[in-house]
Amino acid sequence: MASIRHFPATHPLPDWRNFGVILRVLLGVNLLVALAVLLEARDLASWSLGFVAAASFVEPLLLLALGALAGIRDLLWRLPLRQGQALVLLLVAGLAVVLLAYGRGLGMVEAGTGGAALLLALGVTALVLHYFSLRARALTPAQGEARLAALNARIRPHFLFNSLNAVLSLIRSRPREAETALESLADLFRAAMRDPSEQICLADEIELARQYLALEKLRLGERLQVTWQIAAVPLQMPIPPLMLQPLLENAVRHGIEPLPDGGVVGITIERRGAELHIEISNPTAGRAEVTTGHQIALSNIRERLALYYDLEARLESQEDAQHYRTHIVLPCRQISP
Repeated sequence: MASIRHFPATHPLPDWRNFGVILRVLLGVNLLVALAVLLEARDLASWSLGFVAAASFVEPLLLLALGALAGIRDLLWRLPLRQGQALVLLLVAGLAVVLLAYGRGLGMVEAGTGGAALLLALGVTALVLHYFSLRARALTPAQGEARLAALNARIRPHFLFNSLNAVLSLIRSRPREAETALESLADLFRAAMRDPSEQICLADEIELARQYLALEKLRLGERLQVTWQIAAVPLQMPIPPLMLQPLLENAVRHGIEPLPDGGVVGITIERRGAELHIEISNPTAGRAEVTTGHQIALSNIRERLALYYDLEARLESQEDAQHYRTHIVLPCRQISP
């Protein structure tokens, strides 16, 4: 199983293929360029013209550099930190020289501005590398794992308490079913007690969700109906543990239990391009308190997704007159142990 220790957020050099890294670099570099132009501008009009002129050099260099760094990301991670940082600086310098020569050939760059532009590119690159180095120190594996443990600790009591209640309700009336339920509960305990910094494969997470729903069905009977729609998805894909169960617990507690006739919990799992989409729906019957009841689990899962994937994953929720839906989007990628 993959561990948070292998995630880009904990590496001193950034993951140049991560959307969050790309977004931070684009915004940060453009902000630095805007501030540099502002220092020399006489008024707002000259600042806007100066920024456009600077952007005509910075944006092509920035996009080319990000593309090249994404291509050699794995090589950079295998190098010692200082060598990796030096290679990034050399790459940016080389691209800057090529762009300056190209601009001079077209008459777009004056002969005396090349040195200043090159120094600016290297200075900004050094600042970006320093920022990500500081960020990696702030997101050390120990801190990330401690935060994950705290987030998982919030989920476990509700999860295990509700599962145990489902078993207790069967002991006198249906002892044989209670024995089977206790075996399933033991599996759920093992899953909930695993190291929160480790990921599990999608197949195991689905099986855990099925066991939990089976326990709830023993308690609720025909009031709880479940529909699974699992498309051709990579079942061995690693995902964070306890993604489905808290959402299913909310769907049962806030969507099925309050309704005299119960309802249907729908789970859809499919792959769309490079993304894995998981959607869970439950009936609401127009009750406004459903939204409030889901928020603790949603906030918990959003924070865990941010620790694992930065901005590459997201969780969305939507409610209409009849249904409440939660939608998780994860990047499809294999992380080597």
